[in-house]
Amino acid sequence: MREILLNPGPVNLSDRVRTALLKPDLCHRELEFSVMQRAIREKLLRVYSLNEEDWAAVLMTGSGTSAMEAMLCSCIPVNGKVLVIENGVYGERLSRIAAIHRIDYATLHHEWGAPILSDTLEQRLAGDPGFTHVAVVHHETTSGRLNDLAGIAGICRQRRLSLLVDSVSSFGAEELRFDAWGISASAATANKCLHSTPGISFVIVKREELRKAAGVQRTLYLDLPIYLAEQDRGGTPFTQSVQGFYALDEALSEHAESGGWGKRSADYWKKMDLVREGFARLGINALLPRKDCSCVLNSFHLPAGLDYATLHDGLKQQGFVIYAGQGDFSKTLFRISVMGNNSMEDMQRFLNAMQSLL
Repeated sequence: MREILLNPGPVNLSDRVRTALLKPDLCHRELEFSVMQRAIREKLLRVYSLNEEDWAAVLMTGSGTSAMEAMLCSCIPVNGKVLVIENGVYGERLSRIAAIHRIDYATLHHEWGAPILSDTLEQRLAGDPGFTHVAVVHHETTSGRLNDLAGIAGICRQRRLSLLVDSVSSFGAEELRFDAWGISASAATANKCLHSTPGISFVIVKREELRKAAGVQRTLYLDLPIYLAEQDRGGTPFTQSVQGFYALDEALSEHAESGGWGKRSADYWKKMDLVREGFARLGINALLPRKDCSCVLNSFHLPAGLDYATLHDGLKQQGFVIYAGQGDFSKTLFRISVMGNNSMEDMQRFLNAMQSLL
């Protein structure tokens, strides 16, 4: 039985992407790999219509967290200071990364799932003229909240602050207006909205941003300037996951041919609306109103009298994998993601399975 993955990555692959994994073994120092690497970098920029003169897609083998860490380590100069906005696990992870690498930082903390308050952000920035950067999660999958990136970006632009974005769970399915919003860098991964395999992550970075941070090297493997210099020459500083590159190359072609991020967002919302409406009929309430959520993942209150383990195991027996809440949310919430090669029919079968358990 094919399991339908309703967790926020890894995702169910299309046959086309899975078949790409079977392409011939290839040395990462050969011309064929260089050609594929360049194609992937070009396709990533085309997802949001970015030009190669100002922007670069920097590829590495690692999870989405590796891209987050590379972005923070490489984009903040020695005399820089970053304000990390937190309203979930992944905002707090950005703070942990900054602390580990001894980057000068401060946090603007919100409760998990709470909206980021513009007035509070403006007051915090006004109280410390030393900030040079702001780091924030676009889609905080702790709760499913889609943070108001446009509003945050407007505040950063007024103060001439560089904006670093964790778009790990939004790149490829949510709006990201890099130039208009003044985004300096964005960390993301292959195995979420792009529907590829785990193991490849990337940073979309403004070339000028790395030039401004020239001379700082806080890490070897995650140093973006090293990758950028090598990849611009057609090389790679370290061994990459060749099969992962094959899959991502194919997934990006599939993404473009199916209509790009806008079409993917619309498809996700069709499936998520089916789930939200079906759950409402079953008495299962969403944590957040639809207008505050990403199309990618929503959180729901556990049904009365049913703990997560029982719900998870009962659904898995019927071929569906859901996701637990994090931290204290694990006692009250579960999460559903609609990423991946799943159909409306799959989602309806999921609702039927949920109804049978209740």
